[in-house]
Amino acid sequence: MIASDLRSGIDRLGDMIAEARVILPFTGAGISTESGIPDFRSPGGLWTRNRPIPFDEFVASQDARDESWRRRFAMEPSFAAAKPSRGHRALAALYKAGKAPAVVTQNIDNLHQASGFAPEHVVELHGNTTYARCIGCGTRFEIPWVKQRFDEAGLAPACTDCGGPVKSATISFGQSMPEDEMRRASELAQHCDLFLAIGSSLVVWPAAGFPAMARNSGAKLVIINNEPTDMDEIADLVIHHDIGETLGPFIGN
Repeated sequence: MIASDLRSGIDRLGDMIAEARVILPFTGAGISTESGIPDFRSPGGLWTRNRPIPFDEFVASQDARDESWRRRFAMEPSFAAAKPSRGHRALAALYKAGKAPAVVTQNIDNLHQASGFAPEHVVELHGNTTYARCIGCGTRFEIPWVKQRFDEAGLAPACTDCGGPVKSATISFGQSMPEDEMRRASELAQHCDLFLAIGSSLVVWPAAGFPAMARNSGAKLVIINNEPTDMDEIADLVIHHDIGETLGPFIGN
């Protein structure tokens, strides 16, 4: 059911939250645009201006690694200045109230952790851009360390332990999805009774399969997104309005 107006949508969502025992929020880029994090896929988004660098290119080419890190450093002011949005804070309120055991996210900005979710309860399907890892041995590196080495040499640095490429801890095109996170997301989707899909276009697979998985397991499905999605027709409630305005009333409830 598509909400006829924002007020009726908020009222119905409030009833569904009150009735639910276990809520699973699933978030995409739309929840973070209020925080100043640019969208990737929408018109004018980052991928309309720069072709994504596939994982195999990153591994094979120093030039590709250099370009990847140049783009990441260009985004640093946005990531550094970002604060949790009203949507993030509303979901954190559900988490702190014991209604949501975790959040599954396609985002890489660390804002769910900043809003109050314990890191172990944030299931990051596409990784995290606020730190880096060696793709050979897994050693963690902080972004300022990478930036210092990049500025000194003019090249993306290699791992100090094994010499492998150092990459932001995100999942690139062509890179395998993280097995543990996918397993956890599947388990959470199958054991919730209310699934909230928020700010996601629901076109990126396999992540886009989780709303249907939850619905098929007996959960109610709510979709909150400015634009229609392919999943709208199977949802119990669809709210096509601003995420902050929609979820703002639930902060602190």
